[in-house]
Amino acid sequence: MDAAALAQTYYEAIDDGDYEALRDVLVPEFTHVRPDMTLDDREAFVSFMRDDRPKTDTRHVVDAVYEGRRGVAARGRVLDATDGGELFAFVDVFDVGEERIEGLETYATSESTAGSTSSS
Repeated sequence: MDAAALAQTYYEAIDDGDYEALRDVLVPEFTHVRPDMTLDDREAFVSFMRDDRPKTDTRHVVDAVYEGRRGVAARGRVLDATDGGELFAFVDVFDVGEERIEGLETYATSESTAGSTSSS
């Protein structure tokens, strides 16, 4: 699977609450760096997405994907799945290996705070 397809699978898994699919797309050593925290392995990340996000009923809208040598960057918005309101904008930079995502760095708009719904 190419890097853009892996990123799309990542967003779909989060939006669908399919944490097994999310686990499958990440390497065990996966690291997520975001404005409010760093999650240092796949299990910590999946656990956070499943159990600790303040808002899990969200939908990612990807407006653009930029391909690079080791992965992709995606620019988009996180919407409230209930009313469609925009919660925040993001840029995700995916570090992709042979078949899975190895790392992710998220940049979010200033409206996104430490207690945000950032699921990117």
